[in-house]
Amino acid sequence: MRRYAFPGLFILALVLALHTFTIAGLPATLPVERVEIITAGGQSHVFEAAVADTVEARMRGLMFVTRLEPRRGMLFDFGSPGLVEMWMKNTPLSLDMLFIEAGGRIAHIEARTRPFSTEIIPSPGEVLAVLEIIGGRSAELGIAPGDRVVHRLFPAPAGNRPGH
Repeated sequence: MRRYAFPGLFILALVLALHTFTIAGLPATLPVERVEIITAGGQSHVFEAAVADTVEARMRGLMFVTRLEPRRGMLFDFGSPGLVEMWMKNTPLSLDMLFIEAGGRIAHIEARTRPFSTEIIPSPGEVLAVLEIIGGRSAELGIAPGDRVVHRLFPAPAGNRPGH
């Protein structure tokens, strides 16, 4: 029978690997980008969001993440507008899911989702992206359907382009 001199080394490596999965509550392997939401009242709220733009990243989402800072989130980029379905499988945090149309308008907010639920949360129509933030944060900040999301995925309205 072979004995290992450092059985704790494997455990330490596993803990370090899991720890590097998140930096300030976001997956460390995904690019983090600025996402701004401008409310109907003109207030601006900025989030730093990990961008999930591959099938693998979208499937993983915020699974297993146990802490998410108030100004952090995950932006699911689906590449083209369509009907999408989300769920909370293996997700221990309650989230707000902001379903965003191709033009950058919030179509729907699924607020305070139920952790670990496998219930399907469908988009209300075709969307290009979904922004997930900590549950209840949308209500705290007064973010509502119809508000505008500013990010490279969404074209700026004609009146807001530089030089106009």
